[in-house]
Amino acid sequence: MTKAWTPDSWSGFEARHLPIYEDEAELKRATDTLASYPPLVFAGEARALKADLADVAQGHAFLLQGGDCAESFAEFHPNNIRDTFRVLLQMAVVMTFAGKRPVVKVGRMAGQFAKPRSAPTETQGAVTLPSYLGDNINGIEFDPATRRNDPERMVRAYSQAAATLNLLRAFAGGGYANLRQVHQWTLDFMGRSPWADRFSDIADRIGESLDFMEACGVSPETLPQLRGTSFYTSHEALLLPYEQALTRRDSLTGDWYDTSAHMVWIGDRTRFPGSAHIEYARGIGNPLGMKCGPSLAPDDLLRLLDVLNPAREAGRITLIARFGHDKVEDGLPALLRAVAREGHPVVWSCDPMHGNVVKSDSGYKTRPFDRILREARSFFEVHRAEGTHPGGIHIEMTGQDVTECVGGAVAITDEALGDRYHTHCDPRLNAAQSLELAFLIAEMLNSEASVGRRDAA
Repeated sequence: MTKAWTPDSWSGFEARHLPIYEDEAELKRATDTLASYPPLVFAGEARALKADLADVAQGHAFLLQGGDCAESFAEFHPNNIRDTFRVLLQMAVVMTFAGKRPVVKVGRMAGQFAKPRSAPTETQGAVTLPSYLGDNINGIEFDPATRRNDPERMVRAYSQAAATLNLLRAFAGGGYANLRQVHQWTLDFMGRSPWADRFSDIADRIGESLDFMEACGVSPETLPQLRGTSFYTSHEALLLPYEQALTRRDSLTGDWYDTSAHMVWIGDRTRFPGSAHIEYARGIGNPLGMKCGPSLAPDDLLRLLDVLNPAREAGRITLIARFGHDKVEDGLPALLRAVAREGHPVVWSCDPMHGNVVKSDSGYKTRPFDRILREARSFFEVHRAEGTHPGGIHIEMTGQDVTECVGGAVAITDEALGDRYHTHCDPRLNAAQSLELAFLIAEMLNSEASVGRRDAA
């Protein structure tokens, strides 16, 4: 990596999975427009998330990161934003109640549009067109005009992200996240899930605790933490022209920040040494995530950490393990040992989604819930064996009543996948499956906390 960094220095490095735009003047007009727009988030907010993640790295908190596989223009609706937000609130309450530690909530929202694809083109019959790369690049419909890489889509994505952030901020600070409303967070269709009853029990116990605290003079009206919550946004920093256009220098510190999200991450396909995405990420002050899969060697991981976090700042790096349910025990320990040996203060988070995609008999791409759960359990077990801290969970989910992942207590079958299969890219957990996973993760957190208490005694 070169020593000098600028927001556009990535352009001198190898950039994979970026779209090719036919008209450079059109691209420049779009990025110039974005560069003239206000930031979506602020440097101080990104620093607050970094401080929260530093607590996660030390084992004092847990990271919940979730949301859409790929946001779309077609499904942009305030109800969809609200429903995903409240499922994340439910999950966080369950984990906090069981693990007795704060949960840092980060949405894959307000910017998660672009997606890397395994092939640059798609063929249907005798027609070959560019692959769908996300709504901020081209359209999902299979026709030449829609599949054209259109820079103006970045401007539309910015507008959607701004509106999404506006609503999320209102929900987080305007009373919707008040713990007195915890019973109201359950979605109507969740009544079919046995986990809805367990959540209702937790809500009752929270209500009783609030009644006691209020009798002692402490209530949501007197304690802001009870009537609101911190909620952050994140996405994969894949479309570098978009990220560069929203990179701004902080007036307080003079440091550069990507103001498109509080946190951005680097995917498994773009985190190779000499990558343009690594070069871009190393110069911004935001908390960074990096996907770690079976192809990542320990020495390469250490080299990347030295580039991205040479000062070894706590909260700066979240390593998101995505191995597949049958590869965690073989691949993760070596990475844990290497990072611990070199003293890098990272958050270890589990992505149990991306390594567990299968093609169903009915032809749909899906993710079996039992494999998702198995990877999460293996992640916790490996950390326990290595004496390290399992810091978070990273999932693709939605508050909608979709049928995209098979299994779970709601028992979605292969035959039922076509009922409500709405994803623009990869299959997502629905609300009931997300809450079920939260309860099962909570059991793991509670078990980890029990082991810690026994060790301390």
